[in-house]
Amino acid sequence: MSEQMNRREFLGVGAAGAGAVLLGTQLAGAQNSAENWPPKMPPVKIYKVYIGRTGGIYLSRPTEEVDKFNRYLANLESKLGDVKFIGGDMVPATSVDEVLPKLAEADGVLMFHLCGHGGDAPLQAMGKIVDKGLPTVVFSQPFSGHGWMYFPPWAKQGKKVVLLPSSDWGDLDKIVGLMRVGPHMARTRILVVRGPTGTAAACSAEQVRTKLGCEMIPVTVDETLKAHQAVSLKDAEAEAQQYWISKAKKIVEPTKDEMISSARYYLAIKRMMMEKGAVAVTSSNCMGEPAKGCFTFSKLGDEGLVGACEGDMDSTLTMLMFNYAFGVPGFITDPVFDVANNALIHFHCTSATKMAGPRSKRLPFQIRTQTDSDKGVALEVEMPLGQVVTCAKFVNLDTMVISTGEIFKVTHDELGCRTQFWTKVRDARSMFQNWGAGVIEGGVMALLHRAVFFGDHMQSIQDLSRLMGFKVIEEA
Repeated sequence: MSEQMNRREFLGVGAAGAGAVLLGTQLAGAQNSAENWPPKMPPVKIYKVYIGRTGGIYLSRPTEEVDKFNRYLANLESKLGDVKFIGGDMVPATSVDEVLPKLAEADGVLMFHLCGHGGDAPLQAMGKIVDKGLPTVVFSQPFSGHGWMYFPPWAKQGKKVVLLPSSDWGDLDKIVGLMRVGPHMARTRILVVRGPTGTAAACSAEQVRTKLGCEMIPVTVDETLKAHQAVSLKDAEAEAQQYWISKAKKIVEPTKDEMISSARYYLAIKRMMMEKGAVAVTSSNCMGEPAKGCFTFSKLGDEGLVGACEGDMDSTLTMLMFNYAFGVPGFITDPVFDVANNALIHFHCTSATKMAGPRSKRLPFQIRTQTDSDKGVALEVEMPLGQVVTCAKFVNLDTMVISTGEIFKVTHDELGCRTQFWTKVRDARSMFQNWGAGVIEGGVMALLHRAVFFGDHMQSIQDLSRLMGFKVIEEA
């Protein structure tokens, strides 16, 4: 299948589902001014259920703990801002058969295992809820009975369940954060300029909608040219001066007019995203007219949205997942290896400056030309030494290839793209031999690109894979 999607296929998914259309309408109506930027997703509804008897019984939790959990979840709901806990049934006294119909309004289920042993009523009730097929988390503390022995087979059978046997309530924060990803993906709209690139499945708007719920909105280059022209030079100059020129460590090659044109492109794309209710954009024309996309994609990343270069849909979807799960932007990379230093070297000309998230401090950056062409405007961002990173890519709509590393060197080699950093990995030689893990087929964008994120998210991605039903392969 061609990496370029024809317009007929795009138009064929115009009826992308009531949920996506409704969200698009809501966002488009709400984003009438800069005050409502960036757009917010509606809250994810998580149904909470308490399973088992409480109070003064061998291997059961104290009765008052349920109220403590409710207060904890209320605080978590307030902290996250995009989650709403519903339900709260106690089984018993409520029958699980009374609970099951109520799950239809939920995006996921959070079950608290309070007590129970093998073959008894609590275990049977939990099994019925897991079998509903919603993404489900089972939180089980020590001394909650011996029923935990029967939980692992659910995961081994491929059911969408994460088992969390832990005394640390803080683990709930992490797992609830992951429970947002699937529902948010299903309500996501992505602008795709001049068609996508990547694996065949990711380039199919119909398959993306069917597997993830995301809607791909086709945009022509001509539309971007017109939107660019519609932005006033005064607004573009103010944007360039305030966000880029005044904050740059150094401006090397680009002229002020080139920087204003790039800022103008950001404002144009922002307006298009607002009009169409989109939270992400990717462009296979990002190195062409009207301006290179580096400023645009960088600031979108800084704002907690997704801008992905070269039309790379696999990386776009990866960046959306990590953004929803961990609140960090991704750095699309053209990596190379150095086995002498056990290193995977990352470089590209587009990078967010708030790689630790929208509320983090901006990293130092220089404004440069784009390396390949030595034209336009690009960014050279200085990554922090010692930073642990996750390198990943969600491919074929069913597999996450992933590895971790630690930044140990930053270079400015003119043979590579502007932003460059070296990471120590577990086994560079093995990773080189295993690149793609035997699951990636396609052109350069599919085979080469990966996305790099601050933090070690290996375990969390394993948990996310169980909630969403995809495979994880460590690329090492």
